[in-house]
Amino acid sequence: MKKIRLDRFLSNFGLGSRKEVRKLLKQERISVNDKIEKNPSFHINPEKDIVKLDNEPLLYRENLYYMFNKPSGYITATRDETLPTVMDFFVDTPFSLNLFPVGRLDIDTEGLLIITTDGQLAHRLSHPKWNIEKEYYAVVKGDISNIDFSNYEKNGILLKKEKYRTKPFKVKVISTSPDKSELFITVSEGKYHIVKKIMNEIGFPVLYLKRVRIGNLKLDENLETGEFRELTDKEVQGLKSLVNLA
Repeated sequence: MKKIRLDRFLSNFGLGSRKEVRKLLKQERISVNDKIEKNPSFHINPEKDIVKLDNEPLLYRENLYYMFNKPSGYITATRDETLPTVMDFFVDTPFSLNLFPVGRLDIDTEGLLIITTDGQLAHRLSHPKWNIEKEYYAVVKGDISNIDFSNYEKNGILLKKEKYRTKPFKVKVISTSPDKSELFITVSEGKYHIVKKIMNEIGFPVLYLKRVRIGNLKLDENLETGEFRELTDKEVQGLKSLVNLA
């Protein structure tokens, strides 16, 4: 790997801005290969050199992968001038400045979001070419029990306002009542508000929406809303296998 400046490495690791990490260097809290290093422009090889903060190693990894259970009220972006973003939850994680969300969820949609530093995997998971399935749990207004979804599973649905036919999608109804219905809907495209537009077209507006699966990656049931964890090696390889990167 190409060598990088020490202050950039420390900043990328999530230890603060360049200005803030220079304070750590001045305070002699940073060592490289067990030698105190105070020069912010000192160049290191993150894969070979051992960098420590207060004698604790800062372990470099080529890429990071997180599973995040997104709460409502946060936009899927790296930064925004007015609204809170999903990245607000990751400010204290290693290499937080290099992390970004894969795809997006609407501000009022909850559930599974992948946060990573791996641009190649993110690009492929988001690209229409790969037809990656996304499964959502939805609560919709009205009793949906009389709707036959078999045609939509073969031909999609025409969104009349946009004059656009969606890709085929699957619906599994969980429960119905006169006021609302619960269901799982699986789509393979990432167009803006696609699930909401589909259900509006059918005549059942979405009241609540939560993504529970991306490809072969399911949302961990132990993750509370707003919590995240690193993906296991098996989960990462599973995602890469979907897009021929394994």
